[in-house]
Amino acid sequence: MGAVAILAVNLAGLVQGKPSMPVDVWLTCGVLTLTAVMTFAALGVFVGYLVPGENVMQILGPGLALLTMLGGLFFPLTSYSPLVRTIAHWTPMYGVAEIAHAPLTHEVGWPAVVNAVAWLLIFLAGAAWRMMWDTARV
Repeated sequence: MGAVAILAVNLAGLVQGKPSMPVDVWLTCGVLTLTAVMTFAALGVFVGYLVPGENVMQILGPGLALLTMLGGLFFPLTSYSPLVRTIAHWTPMYGVAEIAHAPLTHEVGWPAVVNAVAWLLIFLAGAAWRMMWDTARV
């Protein structure tokens, strides 16, 4: 599903006729974004094991919107106070966004990579833990 969304965004850019970056940068951003989506796929599985299926989006929708705002995707982090910027660097969205933007900014800090990998491992571990607990009931 992440690949479909990434493809739709890229096609929308092409249809508007305003490709403002080289094709290799465009493709690299797409591949990195698709790779980074795994973090949130793991979060979805984890939350899916925590709450009943009909309630998952009631939790994930607002939660992801808040993480997106704190991660600097709605507004640049420089527009936030120093306290909020510090908090933002600890959110799952921050590392993922920095990695996805790396081909555009020509830089990615190791803290962003560590952030993204750490959150991926946390969500995978949570999903695995809940899956083991869920299958033990059967």
